[in-house]
Amino acid sequence: MEIAGTVLSLLPLQTGQGKNGVWKKQEFILETPGQYPKKVCLSLWGEKVDEIKLSIGEKITASINLESREYNGRWYTEARAWKVAKETGTSQRDMPPPPTDDSFIPDNTASDDLPF
Repeated sequence: MEIAGTVLSLLPLQTGQGKNGVWKKQEFILETPGQYPKKVCLSLWGEKVDEIKLSIGEKITASINLESREYNGRWYTEARAWKVAKETGTSQRDMPPPPTDDSFIPDNTASDDLPF
């Protein structure tokens, strides 16, 4: 599943010691675009925290997995980002439109080697 938006906030880095060794988790708030924007808390785990350097205000698309687990009769849901693509500065909206046929002006200074 993918979700796109703007990074609003980076929450404090969390670390700890588990049975499999040291772990770290970076949560961030993503705001989706549209008439009714939504705020979503996503998390990065392990080496993804170091690989993906997020900045506030960045536009990204995150591939996520949703996971729920039960603890003491209560359910907790987490949205884990496993891949993040940062939006580049140029989009098709920023590019100039392609030239029309009216704008083509032939170059008469070049030699014409065609036999017809």
